[in-house]
Amino acid sequence: MAVDYAVIVVYLAGMLAMGWWGMRRARSKSEFLVAGRRLGPAMYSGTMAAIVLGGASTIGGVGLGYQYGLSGAWMVFTIGLGLLALSVFFSARIARLKVYTVSEMLDLRYGGRAGVISGVVMWAYTLMLAVTSTIAYATIFDVLFDMNRTAAIVLGGSIVVAYSTLGGMWSITLTDMVQFVVKTIGVLLLLLPIAVVKAGGFGEMKAKLPTEYFDPLGIGGETIFTYVLIYTFGMLIGQDIWQRVFTARGDRTARWGGTVAGTYCLVYALAGAVIGTAAKVLYPKLPNADDAFATIVKDELPVGVRGLVLAAALAAVMSTSSGALIACATVANNDIWSRLRGATDATADNRDDSDEVRGNRAFILVMGVVVIGTAITLNNVVEALTVAYNLLVGGLLVPILGGLLWKRGTVQGALASVVVGGLAVVGLMAGYGILANEPVYYGLLSSLAAYLVVSLATRPTDAAVLAAWRERLAGRGTPELTSEPVPAPHWSRQKKQYIRGEA
Repeated sequence: MAVDYAVIVVYLAGMLAMGWWGMRRARSKSEFLVAGRRLGPAMYSGTMAAIVLGGASTIGGVGLGYQYGLSGAWMVFTIGLGLLALSVFFSARIARLKVYTVSEMLDLRYGGRAGVISGVVMWAYTLMLAVTSTIAYATIFDVLFDMNRTAAIVLGGSIVVAYSTLGGMWSITLTDMVQFVVKTIGVLLLLLPIAVVKAGGFGEMKAKLPTEYFDPLGIGGETIFTYVLIYTFGMLIGQDIWQRVFTARGDRTARWGGTVAGTYCLVYALAGAVIGTAAKVLYPKLPNADDAFATIVKDELPVGVRGLVLAAALAAVMSTSSGALIACATVANNDIWSRLRGATDATADNRDDSDEVRGNRAFILVMGVVVIGTAITLNNVVEALTVAYNLLVGGLLVPILGGLLWKRGTVQGALASVVVGGLAVVGLMAGYGILANEPVYYGLLSSLAAYLVVSLATRPTDAAVLAAWRERLAGRGTPELTSEPVPAPHWSRQKKQYIRGEA
C-alpha cells in the first residue's frame, strides 16, 4: 500500500499547490467567483463534467449498478441529460446575463424583491450538497488509511476549504481539470476494463446474473421518472451549475463545451453501472451496495493502479464539494448578507476589488467550517441529498424556468411559487417521509399552480423591466462591459420603440 499512499499524498499536495497558484490570479470579484468569465471550450468542458460527477455519481453509481445492473446507470444518465438540456437550450442566455447568482437573474427578470427568499432556498440546497460531498470522504479515507469517520471528514474537507479559500474559482477550475483527467484515467480507462475482465467478460456476467440485470428499464419506470424530475431539472437551475456557466468565454463555449460535458456524463453513467454489475459477479453478497466500489478497488487492482483509482474517487468527491462550497458562499454573501447589509451599510457601493475578494474569501472559509461541522453530525447521505434536491426543484424550478420562458410571469407570482413550493415540499417530507416521491411531485405542482394563478391575478411586469431584461439576455449593457450602470428604459421611451418596431 505504500505506493498507493504515495499517489494519494502527491495528489492532495498538488491540490493545495494549485490553490496557492490560483490565489495569484484571483484579484477581482469576477476572477475569484467566475474565473474572469474567460474559460475556453476544453477547460470549460472538463470543469463542468468534474462538478456534476461527484461521489454520488461514482461510488453511488457503481452501487446502483451492483444493485440493479445496467439500469443502475439511470441516475447519472439523467444528470447528463439535464446538463445537455441546459447547454443546448439555456446556457448561452445565462452566460450573457453576466451575473453571479441565480437570485440576481430572478431580480433582473422580475424587477427585484425576489432575491433574498430565493437566495435562502438556494443557500440551503448548496449547503446540503456540500455536506453530502464532504461526508463521502469518510468512505474513501477509511479504505485508504483505516481512518475514523470524523478525522476523514475533517482532513478531506479542510483540503477543499483551503484551496477554495485561497484562489476561489480559479483554484477550483485548475483542480477540477486535474480531477477530470484523474477520473477519466482511473474510472474509464483502468477500473472499467479491469472489472469486466476480472468478472470473466460480458458473457460470463450474463451467465451468472439474472436477466433483469441487463434490462435497461429494470430499475423501474417510477424511479426513472423521479430521477428525471430531480436530477435533470435540478441541473437546469442549481447555483453550482450556473456558476460554472458564468465562467464561459462566450455563447459557443457555454453551448458546445456543456454539450461535450453532458455527453461525457452519459458515458460515465454506463461505465459505473457496468463496474457495479461486474462487482455483483465477483462479490454477490456484499452487505451494502455502496461498498462495491471500494471492495473491487481494494481487492482486484494492482498496487499503484489502486492508488490512482482511489485518487479518482477522491477527485470525484472533491470536484463536487468545492463547487458546492463556492456556490454556497457566493449565495450567502451576494444574495443574503449583501442585501441585508445594503440597508445599513452606506459604504457598500464603494468597496474595491480587494475588499470584494477578501469578503468572498472569508465567506468560503466560514461556510467551509459550517459544512464540515454539519457533515460530522449527519449520517444519512441519501436523505440529506434528497432534501437538497427537493427544495431546489420544488421551490425554484418554476420561477426560474418561468422567467426564462414566459413573459407574463410576475414578481408576485415568483415569490408565491418559491414560498408555496418550498413549504409544500417541507410539509410533505414530514408527512410522507424524506425519501418518498410525493413531496417533489406535489411540491412542484403546487409551485406551478401558485406561479400561474398569482401571475395572472397581478399586474404584468413593467415594460421597462422586461426591456432591460431583454438587453441583458442579448449581452448588451452589462455592468462588466460598460463603465457606467445602464438604467432600465423608461416606459414612455420603450412605448415609442414598440410603435416604431425597434423593440
